[in-house]
Amino acid sequence: QVQLVESGGGLVQPGGSLRLSCAASGFSLDLDYYAIGWFRQAPGKEREGVSCFSVNDGLTAYADSVKGRFTISRSNAKNTVYLQMNSLEPEDTAVYYCAAVRPHGGSCPSLSRPAAYDYWGQGTEVTVSS
Repeated sequence: QVQLVESGGGLVQPGGSLRLSCAASGFSLDLDYYAIGWFRQAPGKEREGVSCFSVNDGLTAYADSVKGRFTISRSNAKNTVYLQMNSLEPEDTAVYYCAAVRPHGGSCPSLSRPAAYDYWGQGTEVTVSS
């Protein structure tokens, strides 16, 4: 029922920008109180939390490594969550996933606990290289 589809990845030069999209179906960003997170996984590394948006309380969370560079947002009309990534660095290279969960309190689970998120997209690849 709940489906998430990421898009927007690609190859970008260091310092460049990308805007990732996470199209949600099976629930409404406007009507249902889900938390939507962005995670990434580089080859040979563990999946790490990047950002999360709590639909219920409207709060956001960011990993320290992306604060000031990445911004999470949503479009209720499109039922889509976005991750605007600016000032990209080679270290940002990874497959980016969006994930959703309906948390007990309506707020984002810790970004350090990807297992707390119940639904995942297929991922979109981001490569930052010159």
